[in-house]
Amino acid sequence: METLISIIGGANVDLSATLYDAFIAADSNPGHIDIGYGGVARNIAHNLALLGARTQLLTIFGGDLFGGLLHDYCKQQGMDVHLSERENALRSGVYLCINNHGGEMIAAVADTECIRTITPEWLSKRSGEINLSDFVVADTNISEDAIRWLMENVTAPLFIDGVSTTKAHRVINALRNSKLPYLHSLKLNLKEALAVTETATYAQAAQELLNMGVAHVYITLGAEGVYCRNAAEEWLFPALPGEVVNTTGAGDAFLAGVVYAYTKNIHFPKTAQYGLMAARATLMSAKAVNPDIANILL
Repeated sequence: METLISIIGGANVDLSATLYDAFIAADSNPGHIDIGYGGVARNIAHNLALLGARTQLLTIFGGDLFGGLLHDYCKQQGMDVHLSERENALRSGVYLCINNHGGEMIAAVADTECIRTITPEWLSKRSGEINLSDFVVADTNISEDAIRWLMENVTAPLFIDGVSTTKAHRVINALRNSKLPYLHSLKLNLKEALAVTETATYAQAAQELLNMGVAHVYITLGAEGVYCRNAAEEWLFPALPGEVVNTTGAGDAFLAGVVYAYTKNIHFPKTAQYGLMAARATLMSAKAVNPDIANILL
């Protein structure tokens, strides 16, 4: 039977501005602006769909024009959205980022308030179909209570993306307050990992996360690659070479690559190498999801 992956969290319209020259504060900077579709969970689901996986996205679409566009686009790209919901009273998620002329993000603003509608009660109504999944992925745009519900009620391996330093604390609090403090895999970038564990190095951060109940830790290090660790072993894999066009979505692609590897019975730590290949594919694209990821990764 075909592997089923449920992905829970944010779906946004992405506004990405890339400068032509060095950034000048408090001034109008020449550059180009791309409009696309994003959100961590949506990006992960899109990448997995492009890789041929059967994916169902659980998110909230706003009642505005963006919500309709997002909903239709997700369906067009092969994502099953029947467990998602459109809330007419809410505005859709929007992510705005500014990148320097090298494609590196300078700053970003995420308006994801609509995702607060994903509560334990909302998830409970869909628990039967969620638990038909072979793998479940969530981002920390959803609340701490919703993350804790997933930890305590999902029967499939659960993967979580930390999203940001502010939101990553939600998964840590969920682990600390859960009756079942266990998580199959957690992906954080270095800044997030150090912030939530209050440690000085990625190795120390990983050990703290293992102590909290995370079975597999992936800490992405940007140009330095990724550090991954479980109870038995630790690995540092260098980043793969390639031209950086845009960094938006690279972390989402990394986790999609990791989950995809597991669907192919590839296990830790080699899963991290699939994550790096997926991240490189996204770095080479102006979009948050590289439409050619399958040709690059497979």
